[in-house]
This record gives sequence, structure tokens and C-alpha cells, in this order.
Amino acid sequence: MAGKGSAIANRTIACVAAGWVLCVGSASLHLKADATHVDGSQGISQVAPPAGLFDLSSNCMACHNTLSTSAGEDISFGPAWRASMMANSARDPYWHAAVRREIIDHPSAAAEIEDECSICHMPMARTQAMALGRKGEIFAHLPIGAVTTPEAALAADGVECTMCHQITAERLGTPESFTGGFVIDTRPNSNPRDIFGPFPVQTGQAAVMHSATGFAPVESQHIRQSELCATCHTLYTHARGPAGEVLERFPEQVPYLEWRHSAYVKEQSCQSCHMPVVEEPTRMASVLGELREGVARHSFRGGNFFMLGMLNRYRNELGVQATSLEMDAAVRETLQSLQSDSARLIIDRADVSNGRLDIDVSVANLTGHKLPTAYPSRRAWLHVTVRDAAKNVVFESGAITPEGRIVGNDNDDDGSRFEPHHTEIRRGEDVQIYESVMGDPAGRVTTGLLTGTQYLKDNRLLPRGFDKATAHPDIAVYGQAARDPDFTADGDRIRYSVDLASARGPFAVEVELLFQPIAFRWAHNPEPYEAPETERFLGYYRSMASSSWAPLGRASVTVR
Repeated sequence: MAGKGSAIANRTIACVAAGWVLCVGSASLHLKADATHVDGSQGISQVAPPAGLFDLSSNCMACHNTLSTSAGEDISFGPAWRASMMANSARDPYWHAAVRREIIDHPSAAAEIEDECSICHMPMARTQAMALGRKGEIFAHLPIGAVTTPEAALAADGVECTMCHQITAERLGTPESFTGGFVIDTRPNSNPRDIFGPFPVQTGQAAVMHSATGFAPVESQHIRQSELCATCHTLYTHARGPAGEVLERFPEQVPYLEWRHSAYVKEQSCQSCHMPVVEEPTRMASVLGELREGVARHSFRGGNFFMLGMLNRYRNELGVQATSLEMDAAVRETLQSLQSDSARLIIDRADVSNGRLDIDVSVANLTGHKLPTAYPSRRAWLHVTVRDAAKNVVFESGAITPEGRIVGNDNDDDGSRFEPHHTEIRRGEDVQIYESVMGDPAGRVTTGLLTGTQYLKDNRLLPRGFDKATAHPDIAVYGQAARDPDFTADGDRIRYSVDLASARGPFAVEVELLFQPIAFRWAHNPEPYEAPETERFLGYYRSMASSSWAPLGRASVTVR
């Protein structure tokens, strides 16, 4: 960005993703400079970054901690946020390993890959780098625990207060806003900088915030809109060829678009689930804080209990700032939310006829997007067990080993294959797995994010109101589930038909819906890549594999 009184200089830059603001974009690069956008494939001249563009989260906590409800529940923003994946986005060791893998696979595009992958994991450092006319970096800021420069400090703070609350309403909800296409006012003469919140601002409060941080609080309801979250949680990658050339644009994770095609678009926002409000008037600041209706908890509920546990166990190596107790609480709350709010599991029918036990199982998604959603390493599956009168196992489908491998899953046994969607299961070697499976240009299974160009399978459970017949290709159902009349927005219904042979009843039927944030094959995909980041993650994973899954729901019945 040009300095005060100077014009904006233009030069060609590489385009690596769609529609980014302060990020490289396939159509344009948009930097707000004296209310002017730089359009086209143009770059920016290098100058000093705008003063006070961001502030570290620690400076916000002085006023936004020591908050509680009338019953004494601590709702302080700082402890809740710093134990979340948002706060630890730059510390995620699986992300480190995944980026390193992509760079090894596509070395000629290394700078573009680091830039693209830093947008939403190290957004402040990357935004400041762009204001200097540079690309974002990742490995220059690692290890997170050894912060040595101001930019590394911004990188370490992950997705924090002055990042999200400076995003303007401009272009929200448009395709240009996706893949980190948020707009932040980076004018060097913008002092004080606006920082947005949902409540009216009193003069005294504005004076305190400006004095403490240099920012000017501004009321704006866009901070509560799903479209704000969509800027990073709608991610398109660009598949690359052997020479690093861009092949095509690929919807790597698009929970916002899934939500927009569901009934929830008229009922609940992203924030209503992931930042649930306090159910009573509450102060949101300890200094001049007034009682407010609808103060949001800053816990950012998600699904990655496994990574939160890994961050806690290896907290010293990864530079985690939250206390061990805070991280333990975040894991517990994540699991509680998953087990109470994500799915409904029912055994519709179970009876014996002609030597076979037929079991009809229904599973429904209770969330506002596909289940599981977002990063394609996630999977859920049905674990079905039948025991006879002597408690011997007559049938089992979907057992999980201590290494995190699903017994009978084609992909866990052979990375070139994948388990199809089933309408009926008659053998224990078959298992119903709800997942997305990526394919490369030749139709081969891949876990390489920048190799995937298509989905070979996507039978993730659909949210209520989702019409699979009219879904856009970016959020469509793929594989046999697309043709399964029992796979709809109301859930999936599947029959298990068990040959009882000489077994004697009564028969105890137990069904679990299990969930794994990092599936076995995805966890092991860094193995061929010799690098500190890949080896570190693999060591972490192997030490914790036996806790890599959790139940989302259970049902049981006895058949006589």
C-alpha cells in the first residue's frame, strides 16, 4: 500500500485463489486505500505497514475478562477464546504437516502455497505482509513458542479479536468474500481504526477503548451474520499439476454454502450455535460495562476435540497460551456439544425371520451443515454389534482399532480404494461411513488438498431442508448416496441383515455413531514426507491415536 500522499503503485502478482481481500485473488486484489481498490492482476509497492493495524489479544483482555453471569458462570472472553481452535489456528501441528506436504509435492509453487494457507490460519501476519507488498509466510514464524518479531507475534495470535472485529460489511456473502476475501480498512491515515461490535457505543466506552487500544468501537450488526464466518469457512483451493501450474478450482470445505442450502438459513446463524448467547443480561466489559441482552460466548464450539487434546498434551512445544485446565474444559465442552447437539440415532425395527436378524437403523443430522463438515479428513460411521444370549459377538460392523483404523474400511486397508455408500449391510467387512473422498484428475483417491479436483464420494449426512436434487455441484451428494432414496435431508436409513446361523437369542443389538476429526488415512498421509513438521505430527498422532474418535449417539434394543 502506498504511504500518505502517494499514489497506489501497480505491478503483476500471481493469482492463487478466488476473490481475496488483502489476499491474492483470481479476479482481483482489493486493498482499501483512501477508499480506492486496486483491481486486476496488480501488486502493491513496499512501504512500512500502517501503524496500529492490529493489536494482540492480550491487550483486549484487560477489559473483556473477569465477566460472569448472576449464577457465577465465568463467561470471560479471553479464557474461552484462547482454548479454542481459533486462538490456536497457527499452532495446529496437523496444519503444519499438511502445508509442508503440499510444498514438497509442488515445490515450484511454495511461496504461493504458504501465502494461500496463511490467509486464515495466520490472518494478521498475512494481512500485514500484504500491506507491505509481500506474500504471507508460515514457516518463518515457527515454532510458535519462540516469537522473535512483531509479525511472528501476530502470526502466533491466530484468529483473534482485532482480526475478526475489523472485518467490514463490504462484499460479505458474495463469492469474492470467500477464501479469506474479507475487507479490512488498511489506510495508513485511518486513526483511530474502526472496530465493530453489535451493541450501541457510549462516549465513555469509546474513550476507554481508544485509550487502551487505539481503536474506535462502532456498532454494526454484520458482526453477527453468518457471512462474516463464511469469509474463511468457505474455502476453495486450486489443484496444481506437476510443475505447480493451476489446474482447477476445488471446493475443499464449504459449510456456509451447505448451511445456505438448508432450512437453517432462515432460522439460525453460524454464531447462534458456535457462539451461543448468555441467556440473561450480562456485562461484556469489566470497565464501564452495561448489562446487555445477547452477549455471545467466545468459546467457538467446533468438532475438533482431538486436536484440542493434542494441543494440550504438547502445549509447551506448540506454545499454547491457555492453561491446561482451560484446554481440558474445552475438550469436555466440545464432546458434550457433539454428543447432545449433532445427531439423532434410532433403531426403527429389529426382528428375526428365517434365521436372519434384520435391523433398520436411522441416523439424522441435527446441525446446520453436513455432518461431518469442513476439512475433508473428518468422518462419521455406524458401529453395529449383535450379541447372543451368551454375550458372544454374532456380528460386528464398524469396529475401531487402537490405531484409529476402521475394521473393514477399504480406504484404511488400501489408500487407493474407498468404502462405498451402502443401503444394506450383510457382512461385517462392510461399514457405513459418512465422509467425503477426494479424487485427482485421473480419478484416483487422494488426500492431497492441492491434488484433489473432484469428489468421488460425498455421503455426509445432510442438514434439514437440504434438497440433494437441486444442490449446486460444490455441495452435491456424490456416489451411491446420490441414488439412494433413503438418503435425504431427513437422514439416512440403512438395513443390517445378520445371518444368525446356530446362535441363540435373545439378541442384544447396539448401534453407535462414531466420529473421528482426523481419519486414519488422513493422519498417515504425511508418512512419505520427511520433514520436521510431518514427523512431529506423526509422533503426536501415534501417541494419541486411541483417543482419536468419540461417539455422537447410541441406541440399543433386545430382540427375543
